[in-house]
Amino acid sequence: MGTESNKPDFSNVQGGVQSTAPNAPAAKADFSDVQSHVSSTVDEATIYTVVAGDNLTRIAKHFYDDANAWKTIFDANRDQLSDPDRVRTGQMLRIPPKP
Repeated sequence: MGTESNKPDFSNVQGGVQSTAPNAPAAKADFSDVQSHVSSTVDEATIYTVVAGDNLTRIAKHFYDDANAWKTIFDANRDQLSDPDRVRTGQMLRIPPKP
């Protein structure tokens, strides 16, 4: 029983909290002028929906000003493209940042 007598006794401790804030009602934050400019997606890639008449060369020319960059788009979409000459209207392709 000798080990218990070395423990501090906090049985008479009392707590009290008082606010130092003024008694005025809390003002609500005004976020009316906050604007969001988030325009990136995962990997900084753009999602493009294929329209009738599109092909990877035309899409590469539009996004990269280089029709020969079609392979960049093809490589980024290998999960849904098996042939670079076969894109379907309505298909959503990832367009990576300009190489």
